[in-house]
Amino acid sequence: MRPLAALVIYITVVFVGGALLAPELYWLVQSAAQTFPSLADAPFHRFVTRAILILALAGLWPLMRALGAKSTADLGIVKPTGQWKKLFAGLAVGFVSLAVVAAITIAFGARTCPDHFAAGKVASKLASAIATAAVIGSLEEILFRGGLFGGLQRVFDWRLSLIVSSAIYAIVHFFAPTRHEGAVVWTSGLALLPQMLAGFGDLHALVPGFFNLTLAGALLVLAFQRTGNLYFPVGLHAGWIFWLKSYGAFTTETAQANMWLFGSKAMIDGWLACGVLVATLLVLPRLTFSFAKSSS
Repeated sequence: MRPLAALVIYITVVFVGGALLAPELYWLVQSAAQTFPSLADAPFHRFVTRAILILALAGLWPLMRALGAKSTADLGIVKPTGQWKKLFAGLAVGFVSLAVVAAITIAFGARTCPDHFAAGKVASKLASAIATAAVIGSLEEILFRGGLFGGLQRVFDWRLSLIVSSAIYAIVHFFAPTRHEGAVVWTSGLALLPQMLAGFGDLHALVPGFFNLTLAGALLVLAFQRTGNLYFPVGLHAGWIFWLKSYGAFTTETAQANMWLFGSKAMIDGWLACGVLVATLLVLPRLTFSFAKSSS
């Protein structure tokens, strides 16, 4: 099979197949509602996004084999020996970059921290943020950078591959929460999928929100490209995810907040985050200089 055809088939199966798989997942979870009540109460759009992720991960290795990959190293997955500095350097960059966004937003009064937190709540939220950062950071880097970008650059120039893979990454993360009305039927996922892209009709959501997500994807690709494997981008992504999961839990929006400038609790949907991401992009070559020629 030709590489371009394999990529087109993969992307089609992931999105259309995910939409068709979502009702099956929903019915399966509903049948076990007494055992997993929190999962059963999740809105249907989450089943669509989870089904897309499941198919994307399941089809990743067949896609890479079709594109000529021979080992997991072609996905950027190598033994951790000698790679921990990359991981923690990426983690530090991700953590500090969004810490700047949080600090400036709070300093200008756009969000505020409550006077008191229950110790148990703090520990629970932090543990959840750390676990989510580790899991999502790893899975999404394997999928989007190791798989999608790695596959695209086997067909196209790496710069075009960066743009395309980063745009797809942004689209997936730009899905809007959409309420499904009525009973779930086998076509419900297909009907909901275009509605989940409603954010593209909202200028304030599209600019800079979608642009920021694309820029974040590009940063992660460049980190992968310069360091030779996924350790630095996994750390970078995990540092971001930690803030995205804890920021909204520990801060609240104030009445005078300019959300277009400072962003919402999602944190990276404002112009402030855009500026920080651009600054990170500009200094990334220096930040990864010591890793650029190290073995992958």
